Amino acid sequence: AMEGGPSARIREGDCAVLKRDEVFKAVSVLRRRKIIFEKQWFYLDNAIGHIYGTTFEVTSGGNLQPKQEVEETTTETKEAGTDNRNIVDDGKSQKLTHDDIKALKDKGIKGQEIVQQLIENSTTFRDKTEFAQDKYIKKKKKKYEAVITIVKPSTRILSTMYYAREPGKINHLRYDTLAQMLTLGNIHAGNKMIVMETCAGLVLGAVMERMGGYGSIIQMYPGGGPVRAATSCFGFPKPFFDNLHEFPLSKVQSLLSGTFTTETLPADPEENALVEEESNGLAEEKQTSLQETEEEPTTEAAMEINPAEEQDTMDINAEDVEFKENKEKENKENVREKQIKQWERRKKLMEAAALLREKNADGLIVASKFHPTPLLLSLLEFVAPSRPFVVYCQYKEPLLECYTKLRERGGVINLKLSETWLRNYQVLPDRSHPKLTMSGGGGYLLSGITVVLEKGKSDSSNSEALKVEEPSSKRCKLQDLPC
Repeated sequence: AMEGGPSARIREGDCAVLKRDEVFKAVSVLRRRKIIFEKQWFYLDNAIGHIYGTTFEVTSGGNLQPKQEVEETTTETKEAGTDNRNIVDDGKSQKLTHDDIKALKDKGIKGQEIVQQLIENSTTFRDKTEFAQDKYIKKKKKKYEAVITIVKPSTRILSTMYYAREPGKINHLRYDTLAQMLTLGNIHAGNKMIVMETCAGLVLGAVMERMGGYGSIIQMYPGGGPVRAATSCFGFPKPFFDNLHEFPLSKVQSLLSGTFTTETLPADPEENALVEEESNGLAEEKQTSLQETEEEPTTEAAMEINPAEEQDTMDINAEDVEFKENKEKENKENVREKQIKQWERRKKLMEAAALLREKNADGLIVASKFHPTPLLLSLLEFVAPSRPFVVYCQYKEPLLECYTKLRERGGVINLKLSETWLRNYQVLPDRSHPKLTMSGGGGYLLSGITVVLEKGKSDSSNSEALKVEEPSSKRCKLQDLPC
């Protein structure tokens, strides 16, 4: 089967998502590693080799067994009451005690049978209405049937998971808003995209998934390095990362003004380590490229260490010398390694800078916790004319300000500020209705299309002049049009 084919199999080392009802959790598939999910603990060993989308039952000892499909035994007509008016919830209707249920569990009796026993021992079950009975069964099944489905990660699943579990990490970006961003940004294979996000790498992953490994992405990042925790959950194949570049926001101004150099790199080794940990998918790649570039930058390293060596080794006993030499070797290697890493980072930075300098990106996606106006005004410089851009913000006020600034500056058309509205429905026979809990807000989007900016117009800083000019210039344009 293909990598992401319909019958892809669960392999060791994969990133997978566990699903139970509407709850998701991303995990790495590793042997003999205890996983706790929804108050259940188990091992994923037995899942390896099965097809994604398989539903498993947790059996004794935390082993997963593929669940056999059982036909619901609803052939006999159920006794049901007409309404629930005589039922009092005093906790006395269930004859089975907590200990009885524990004893059943310890015997290894399956969840389904426990639920059956609970129904038989409930004094009020028959008086409940049919709907209430269904609800009761559903509730008990959730509690006693340990059923888990393992699914392949995708933008839809991961964005749902993040929004439900840790919305703060993704700036409360709701999944429907993310879908809108991908559409408005016209993201497809072969694009050259600029992505600036502080959503743990979720937006980046979504863009990468849409592009399918074709085209290039430049991720703009604040601070010491790009965060890609969510990106690594997608489980993209290695080649997807070949055309992923990163560029620090702190260097954007110098790149635009032409004073950009790689000399002033944030070269703290601690920071470096942090960057590598966070960019999971890239850590392995850096290692491989290190071997190829080991020859060049060694001379300075050797020079630096020499003078210190001579003074130290003058008056030392013979046994110590050997220890000392080993230590020095280590030091030399460390310095050398650091230099190689730095050289490697410089090279990558230069590549990203070269890509940006072409100023021909096919689109810009911004979804960050920073104020969008300065970001957008500087990053739009790198986008080719007649290309879409989309900015996400959790609140609408910053985007309103951004909207006004862009209108003043010109160089954009089709500016739209929008908010999508989302509501979940329960769809069941005779009881379809909106779910009781509804999402409060999924944030706001500002989208538009770049056009060539007439230099003369943007320079007139006098906003009054602009306001007066605008209607007349519009009139001129209308007259110029061929009828």
